[in-house]
Amino acid sequence: MTSKRLSGSTTEQVDEKFYHAEDLQDPHEGTLHRGLKARQMSMIAVGGTIGTGLIMSSGTALVQGGPLGLCLGFLFVGLICFLTLAALGEMTAYLPHKKGFAGYATRFVDPALGFALGWIYLIKYLIAPASNVNAAGIVMQYWTLSVPIEVWSAMYIILVVIMNLLGIEFFGELEFWMSGLKVVSLMGLFLLGIIIDLGGNPKHDRIGFRYWRQPNGPMGSYLVDEVHNKQLAVFLGFWSTLTTALFAYIGSELVAVTAGEAQNPRKTIPRAIKSTFFRIFVFYIGCVFAISLIVPSTSTQLLVANSSRAGAAASPFVVGVTLVGIKGLNHVINAMILLFTISAANSDLYIASRTLYGLAIERKAPQIFAKVNKRGVPWVSLLVVSSFICLTFLNASTSSSTVFAYGVNLLSAFGAITWMTIAYSHIRFMQALKAQGVSRDSLPYKGPGQPLGSWFVLISTGIILLFKGFNTFLPFTPGLFITSYLPVPLFFIFWLGYKLRYRTQVIPSSKVDLITGKREIDEEEERFILKEKAREGKVSRWRRLADVL
Repeated sequence: MTSKRLSGSTTEQVDEKFYHAEDLQDPHEGTLHRGLKARQMSMIAVGGTIGTGLIMSSGTALVQGGPLGLCLGFLFVGLICFLTLAALGEMTAYLPHKKGFAGYATRFVDPALGFALGWIYLIKYLIAPASNVNAAGIVMQYWTLSVPIEVWSAMYIILVVIMNLLGIEFFGELEFWMSGLKVVSLMGLFLLGIIIDLGGNPKHDRIGFRYWRQPNGPMGSYLVDEVHNKQLAVFLGFWSTLTTALFAYIGSELVAVTAGEAQNPRKTIPRAIKSTFFRIFVFYIGCVFAISLIVPSTSTQLLVANSSRAGAAASPFVVGVTLVGIKGLNHVINAMILLFTISAANSDLYIASRTLYGLAIERKAPQIFAKVNKRGVPWVSLLVVSSFICLTFLNASTSSSTVFAYGVNLLSAFGAITWMTIAYSHIRFMQALKAQGVSRDSLPYKGPGQPLGSWFVLISTGIILLFKGFNTFLPFTPGLFITSYLPVPLFFIFWLGYKLRYRTQVIPSSKVDLITGKREIDEEEERFILKEKAREGKVSRWRRLADVL
């Protein structure tokens, strides 16, 4: 059965057997503003989600996997991340709607899958800001233990909520500069690590690959006393780095969440996706390589999730400069890390509010969460998700490093499920294109490595998810076990519950709607291009140069 719906000035046919009206249509009034500029999108894509995973939890990965294991783990998961974003980029550039990537699961696979992904992703980002605020408290404990960590947490909660209430224009500009500072900081930390390694330090000690040799490397021997097998302990050390790397990379999909508020998304999103290749291989791989050179995996000064004392160095870079006797720089680096955690909490809160808003406009969450103020801020959604940051106060009864470990386990599991669902949605998207005779050459953006890339993401991420909690059995630790695997049954409860309630079915490839909303985006893109052409003559040469940079 089909029905006609008025969409702006266009009339489109929709098969109601598979879709509800809200599944396909973006709202026209009381909606998000397209206020993110191209330069903001590009910078946010490069540095917006770089946070505690790279700068802090890499210390745990170094201890468990050794220097070589650390680098291999980040390289492997970096490949998975890039292929995920390439797949997401194809769908987002084709149809940059305001419902996040859960909307693609709804449109290309099954509304039940979109419902499950949307709520899983929302829960992930109800937890993520609390994890980053807790990390900010850990950073502050390096300087002083006289102020309770709860005080720091309360201060940073207020700060990130205010930053999100000020509107997308303010958020975009703030994150542009904060991301820029993070990019410069990471480049500086990478160069610092290489210089220290080559002897540019007060001790004039040329370290080279000293820490890649025994007893520090090249691989770690994780849980060797429990498994009583050296080779197995080496493999387990490498495998544990995959979970840490997964935690470090998740959030990269922020680019797709911002699609609904991006100017000219057909152009800015592919550009932002392409920049992730640079981010992964320069920042992530480069920084963990530098860490592996200047910090021994046997150092007792490293923050190790679930076991460190309060006041331990939050980042391996702090340990590295301390070991070679560079005075004062450890405090500068710690301040940089504080910026990283606050920026990550800020972007996490943004993602959570937009995810809840996307569910509301699809009528998969109460309609009150779709309310938007004059600045285009979904303020009801924002206030509700902000209340969950108070989860960070768990550190009042449990050590901050244990709470951090819980956060790593939960967020890496939620992130793995998200990437797998994105990959499967993209597989179905490609199948729909083929079934309906649409060439991939006609897409605004063609991701590299496709279509095999999405299959690789789906299978490899599924294996990591299945075995990521192996260490919770050696010995069995209930808290870590629950946080490692709780997201899996939650996902199936959401998916199966919606499917049974609404009797949805997987949409045949020939029936997938590839049309609704596309014409509006095409027309909006044409208007934006004409506006930009008219603007070019009025913009100074220096302003154009600044935008390019």
